[in-house]
Amino acid sequence: MKTPRSRAIALAATAVAAASALVGCSSEDSGTRAAVGTAVSAERCAKNKEAGKITFLTGYYYQASASILEFLAAKRLGYFDALCLDVDIKPGTGDTGQNTQLLASGQVTISAVSEQDVILARDNGVDVLGISAYSNAGLEVLMTMPDTTDLKQLDGTTLGHKGAMPIGVQAMLINAGVDVGSLKQVVVGYDPSILPRGQVQSLTGFVSNEPHLLAASGQEVKVWRPYDYDVPGSLAGMAANPAFAAKNPTAVQDFLRAGLRAYAHCSTNVEECVGYAAEVSEGGYDKAHNQKIWQTEVALIKETASQDSPLGAIDADNVTALAELLTKYSTVKPATAADAKSYFDSSFIEAVYASNQLVWPAP
Repeated sequence: MKTPRSRAIALAATAVAAASALVGCSSEDSGTRAAVGTAVSAERCAKNKEAGKITFLTGYYYQASASILEFLAAKRLGYFDALCLDVDIKPGTGDTGQNTQLLASGQVTISAVSEQDVILARDNGVDVLGISAYSNAGLEVLMTMPDTTDLKQLDGTTLGHKGAMPIGVQAMLINAGVDVGSLKQVVVGYDPSILPRGQVQSLTGFVSNEPHLLAASGQEVKVWRPYDYDVPGSLAGMAANPAFAAKNPTAVQDFLRAGLRAYAHCSTNVEECVGYAAEVSEGGYDKAHNQKIWQTEVALIKETASQDSPLGAIDADNVTALAELLTKYSTVKPATAADAKSYFDSSFIEAVYASNQLVWPAP
């Protein structure tokens, strides 16, 4: 889904301009919609209004993924309005390079960007700031048929990917003792049925997507997660334009606050929140599949999130581990661990909690 990181900002801007549909926002929502300014003091409300429009670019269209669905719901439920935030949500294309370029240029204010992609962006001279992440486990996985019980059985077989083997999957295979050099790597399309048809013996994908697509067609597969092989990752990472964040800290804090409140709501009101995503999407939105995407990611976050830190907190040790992973496997000059940690600012997410409990209304 990702195109080369060197795509020009001008082309990226054109793509965002073309995706100009705003997230829908009705005046009522079964009595649950928050009223304007009701969750913030008059002084803080004024600061947030002064920040102006916040343009949020999703990671991949309006898919019901963590870091997308909760912000669609926050808009629909009036949580942004309650905090006096003017939020415009645009659909991203899955091109992380495009998202980071737009963030750095100021055409986008906040976007869903993994911690590893923040590091890579900064290493490429693209100035973005990581502000939160939900989990140290990534979504990228390797799938095999159930009769594969040890990854070393893949030696000498064919592995399918979408253009390059994800670094996390590569590290997992090496950690598991696979002779990666013996694998025949082939670029494949987006039809995961090539795995059960035997055209490949392993296939990269996302834990919340392809396994459900295959299961819906009656094909069960075995999912291998890098997280289970001590490979660092991140899930639902968020990044901001550094200049905007420095100038408007309360707006960034309250953007995250609204998203976290909506995340809690959507965790127990899945059908409702997926319905909000369907409303703003073009025809053909698969509600049933997107409900499974959301439920899978929420379950993964619950399984892997730190018990000692609130949801969204940046784990400095994970950032260090990601920098070391990229040092080993990335084709670009990587950051040192110290450099990588400087690419993130945990103050925004820390400000929305008190004793690890989300503060609502805002202080």
